[in-house]
Amino acid sequence: MLLDENTLFSEDQAVTATAASTNYMDLGSPATVPGAPAALVRNIGGANDIPLLVQVTAAFATLTSLTVSIEVDDNTSFSSARTVASTAAIPAAELVAGYIASLSVLPHTINERYMRLKYTVGGSNATAGTITASIATGLQTNG
Repeated sequence: MLLDENTLFSEDQAVTATAASTNYMDLGSPATVPGAPAALVRNIGGANDIPLLVQVTAAFATLTSLTVSIEVDDNTSFSSARTVASTAAIPAAELVAGYIASLSVLPHTINERYMRLKYTVGGSNATAGTITASIATGLQTNG
């Protein structure tokens, strides 16, 4: 699997409390066709799924669970962020190095300009744990 620096949300980001990904993505503004009354509707990926990798790179400790969400907004401060997809709460026992979250593709319903991930810690704050997350060329399976 290949990762691109321009599509990284998090690179070995320490997640010790609820936080947004280190990076966000600017999807740009949809164009307006000459003579059309409005801009085109955003269509992420068309009929193709865009793989998303969310992988634990160092085991988590002391938290109860972690939830990973995709948020979108029309501004970079994410002051009116909207969640478009989310994992279930992932139990701490599963949050070991190499774990890949079930949030594996971008939803086609992304219709705002900016996108980021949000990591929500359940229970106590974590004392350890890192995540790398990015749009990927494909996801590795060992099955």
